[in-house]
Amino acid sequence: MARAEELSAQLAHHGELYYDLDAPEIPDADYDAMMRELVDLEGEYPQLVTEDSPTQRVGGAASATFAPVKHRVRMMSLDNAFDADELRAWAERAAKGLTLGDEAPEVAYTGELKIDGLAISILYENGVMTQAATRGDGRTGEDVTANIATLETVPTELTGKAPALLEVRGEVYLPIEKFNELNAQMEALGKPRYANPRNTAAGSLRQKDAAATASRGLSWWCYQLGEIEGGPNLQRHSETLEYLGSLGLPINPEHRVFTGPGAIDEVVAFNEHWKDRRHDLPYEIDGVVTKVDALAQQNELGSTSRAPRWAIAFKLPPEEKTTLLRDIMVNVGRTGRATPFAVLEPVFVGGSTVSMATLHNEDQVAAKDVRPGDTVVVRKAGDVIPEVVGPVLSERPKGLRKWKFPTSCPACGTTLVRPDGEANTACVNDACPSRVAARIEHFVSRGAMDVEGFGERTVRQFLELGLLSDVADIYAITAEDLSAIEGFGEVSITNLLGAIEVSRERPLASLLVGLDIRHVGPSTAEALATTFGHLDQIAEASEEAIAAVEGLGATIATSVHEFFQSASTQALVEKLRAAGVNLEGPEVLDIPKTLEGKSVVVTGSLDAFTRESVVEAIKARGGKSPGSVSKKTTAVVVGESPGASKTAKAEEVGVPVINEAQFVHLLETGELPDA
Repeated sequence: MARAEELSAQLAHHGELYYDLDAPEIPDADYDAMMRELVDLEGEYPQLVTEDSPTQRVGGAASATFAPVKHRVRMMSLDNAFDADELRAWAERAAKGLTLGDEAPEVAYTGELKIDGLAISILYENGVMTQAATRGDGRTGEDVTANIATLETVPTELTGKAPALLEVRGEVYLPIEKFNELNAQMEALGKPRYANPRNTAAGSLRQKDAAATASRGLSWWCYQLGEIEGGPNLQRHSETLEYLGSLGLPINPEHRVFTGPGAIDEVVAFNEHWKDRRHDLPYEIDGVVTKVDALAQQNELGSTSRAPRWAIAFKLPPEEKTTLLRDIMVNVGRTGRATPFAVLEPVFVGGSTVSMATLHNEDQVAAKDVRPGDTVVVRKAGDVIPEVVGPVLSERPKGLRKWKFPTSCPACGTTLVRPDGEANTACVNDACPSRVAARIEHFVSRGAMDVEGFGERTVRQFLELGLLSDVADIYAITAEDLSAIEGFGEVSITNLLGAIEVSRERPLASLLVGLDIRHVGPSTAEALATTFGHLDQIAEASEEAIAAVEGLGATIATSVHEFFQSASTQALVEKLRAAGVNLEGPEVLDIPKTLEGKSVVVTGSLDAFTRESVVEAIKARGGKSPGSVSKKTTAVVVGESPGASKTAKAEEVGVPVINEAQFVHLLETGELPDA
């Protein structure tokens, strides 16, 4: 059939881009959809199946850049399930495949995260790593031993009593933090941002220079035993994971064993859990893998030409999709920065419908070379602002013109300025209506004065009606003003005025954040409010006095001092004072600095502390409360419903994990309690 030939050609083309060149044009979801369509066609018309069909192949060909390695045990792919019904159907097929007579045997399963990275096989002989290879086409991969040896998470020597020969499989991945750092470096250099952690990991591993691989911050999880000689007699996959972990190999902590009559229901719940919590992890996953746990049952079920029948991957909703780029427009923010953004044909991606996405700056648009009329790849991971990854060049219409950055502000017409050596272009008109609107939106936002119900649309509407000219005008709005506006009834008027009234009593730190002083974020604002105790004291302080505040320094001091020396700022402060906005900071208490130089991470909810008060308690005693765990962390406090990644990281790097009572002891004494 013509459609099968078309799908085969497209899958071959995109498979080469993905597996061999690490430069895919389309998202995984689009590739999966084409593959499923071809599988369905071949199922309906078996005569279409050929040896070189994409449905019969695993991965891609080994690169000529690296020496070929023939795998001792074939590395296969996995079949996919896209919902709970398909997962249950797979479990039923597996059970039928194991049925002896009229009695179906009990089947236990393991559930593991499907790390979004690059599959690797590593060979250890007498406990020493001798070879590492990519999956390639499943039979032959690429020798990347020198590069793999640079990864801190890959032991070059095993611990404990190692077998004579051990071949293990795992996934090389790029932690999200490292990915963001790399993209920040690329953006600073005016170079294209990396598309996603998976492709970046694959490209980083395939560097000719192992030192280049070492600089990328790659990591590795081990998930499968390939071949073993001289080891223990293992009966279950879960036992192999425990054994591999005992040898010093990194095993992802988020794996579970499910047994009993309701095992598959627990598997479904496990998958749904990670579908909702995928962004709690410091690395990306694209699914959850379920395996029959008993090795004897795995052997009995066997494999198809490309995938084992005893395992299946539950694919999570895609975070990349293709759609039409309708236009490129420019938004001017509160600082004057002019940011290009994409106007898209609405597309459902990452759990929500996306119609706009960031393009960062002029250089990024040029580097990606996206043009209105292009089919583009859009990415949205969790709460991250959607971004355009790049164009699908094979679908670009002929004659499509390059987009040019405007020379004047789209909101006020002022000539845009791009300082030498900087990537950002800006509108320098402080009275630009777009900048004024953005400043007010920031002031009322949750991280600042938190005026509920005062969103972007309301701000823009009130500006057009002449009710607002600066942030202080919010407190002059009356019920009479609102009643004249269509859509404001008695309830909405009461709610909005009530939210405005409540915001008058927000802490001084919230006001400082809302005033949008350059370099002043929540922690700096808290330090200023706590040290000086009143807005007037901050406004009158010298640069030297501000710089002396712990954690601030000269750059922040200059910014704060210059802000309050401005006549427009002084007039705004007087308007806020007249409106009854709180200008007083917290009472300065003489709390002993028991946590000086210490770093305490809190995960989960505590009985005697709110999320805000626990951080305040740590900082008031001279400590720090970062959002992530490192080797420098003093302790991790675990409350109710903690984040699994933080506790796992603490165990990995040897940081003490304590409960709430032990935390109180630490606050009071500065000492960790005895175990």
